[in-house]
Amino acid sequence: MMRSDLLSCIFGVILLLQYFPPCSSAMASGKKGQPLPLIINTWPFINATRVAWNTLNSPGKTVIDAVEKGCQQCEMEQCDGTVGYGGSPDENAETTLDAMIMCGTTMNVGSVGCLRRIKNAISVARFVMERTKHTLLVGELATEFAISMGFKEESLSTPKSKDIWKKWQENQCQPNFRQDVLPDPSQSCGPYSPAAFIKSGTKTIAQSDNERHPLGIQEQNHDTIGMIAIDEQGHIAAGTSTNGASHKIPGRVGDSPIAGSGAYADSTIGGAAATGDGDVLMRFLPSFRAVLNMGRGMAPEIAAAEAIKNIALFYPDFSGAVVAADRNGNHGAACHGFAKFQYSVYAAGFSDVLVQDVNCQKRQGPGKDDSYP
Repeated sequence: MMRSDLLSCIFGVILLLQYFPPCSSAMASGKKGQPLPLIINTWPFINATRVAWNTLNSPGKTVIDAVEKGCQQCEMEQCDGTVGYGGSPDENAETTLDAMIMCGTTMNVGSVGCLRRIKNAISVARFVMERTKHTLLVGELATEFAISMGFKEESLSTPKSKDIWKKWQENQCQPNFRQDVLPDPSQSCGPYSPAAFIKSGTKTIAQSDNERHPLGIQEQNHDTIGMIAIDEQGHIAAGTSTNGASHKIPGRVGDSPIAGSGAYADSTIGGAAATGDGDVLMRFLPSFRAVLNMGRGMAPEIAAAEAIKNIALFYPDFSGAVVAADRNGNHGAACHGFAKFQYSVYAAGFSDVLVQDVNCQKRQGPGKDDSYP
């Protein structure tokens, strides 16, 4: 090869590397992580973790299969009464379901919101991802789609969920998600109509819009399962399943089926999932933010803490948590408002699921949040 040709080749390679770098900054960080594969999910739903792990390590199975089967296990077990049928009845005593699944390699997403009379919400979400060109289907028409795809239609109510609703009625429908209506929703079950006139200045924004404590949101009634799966090749998937907030207004959809809020996956960076007060969480896209933070070089627990901190600045008494894992297998979580938070991990070299405890942060001091680093 002549010298001029060699120089041309070298110059061409330099240009290619300049404009088409072989790895993203996240991939080229060189950080030594934990052995892969990895399954991580919110709360100590260890049977779901085991099912996902066994699925991922079965011949021919993928991270999407693992997330679907793991969340499906919780739906069948009715984990803590907050996943699957028979829990969290709305104002009309009906249980509805939210779910999503996301492939971090293709960035495809499928989700369902306010799904009625279909038990297997996570699988319907997968059908949305794989059998349609849409991302989210909701309500009665999502049910029609599921039936057309072969899913069984059946009631999601149980004697337990009906009893929960009856006790709520006997307690003057408290807690209650309505505001600025008549009769007073803090003392009445309605029916409601808009308040004709709201006197200006009677409430501050923080008092009226941002107060969450009276809703009774805590770890016992907001245990959405959010799951992340990473295989040995670094493919990542994430998913969620929940029956939403107890006593919600009919038609309400929470954060769980919203990509970037309930969960998010990017195989070049990592994945994250959230749980807690979904009406607040979806306003900040904490799962997307946590993944973005990891892409900027933050460790998973710091990435999650930053996402949570941003929410607490506006809603200091909200309750929620974020779990995160990077593509190298490092994982962590952060939480706010819960008395405690735990997440489950199964990774290469483990003999069984490990449940991790996380100390939750709360607002400290008048007028400021100084509980985060």
